[in-house]
Order: sequence, then C-alpha cells, then structure tokens
Amino acid sequence: MHIRGDHAELVVGGRLDVRSAADARTVLHSAVDDGVGDLVLDLSELDSWDATGLGVIMGVHRRAGRCGRRLVLRGVPPQMQRLLVATRLHRILAIEGGLAVESLPRV
Repeated sequence: MHIRGDHAELVVGGRLDVRSAADARTVLHSAVDDGVGDLVLDLSELDSWDATGLGVIMGVHRRAGRCGRRLVLRGVPPQMQRLLVATRLHRILAIEGGLAVESLPRV
C-alpha cells in the first residue's frame, strides 16, 4: 500500500487490507487533522481492499466530519462501486461525480 499527497488530496494505491490498515489509518487521520476543507481520496490506483480497508475509509469519513471537513472519494474502482452500492454506503460517502448506480450489475 502507498499513500502520497498532501492534506487536501491523497492518492491511495496497492492493497488496503488488514495488513496495511494501521499505517493507512495513521496517514489518513493526520491528513484530516492537519488540513482544512475537503479531503479528496483518490482510489484510482487501489488494487484491492477488504472489510478492514473499507472500515478505514469509513473511520476517516467520520473523523473528517468531526473536524468540520468532508471526505470525497475520487476514482472509485468499479468493484468498490458495487460494494458501496450493495452496502448502501454510497448514500453516506461523498463520491466525486457520483456513481452510475443503474449501470452497475446487481450483487
């Protein structure tokens, strides 16, 4: 897993899973705490994730809200889009450009 960027926009790549969750959480929480305005999380380089990785994203979303910020997802991979729709998290998370829910296969 790698994360690069600043306190306004971060690119997450590789695997966001149980092995990388603690490191990802630390970096993402620091970005939330040290910045202002929207925090854009670009997931276009994300290869895979698990429930723990999704939990990290939701935790960052909650932390951003408590800090008066908004987490915005960009470049959400199609498989994650389907997962967000299946779990109805697409209704909670801000997703740049939205999701074409009607074009996603049902899971």
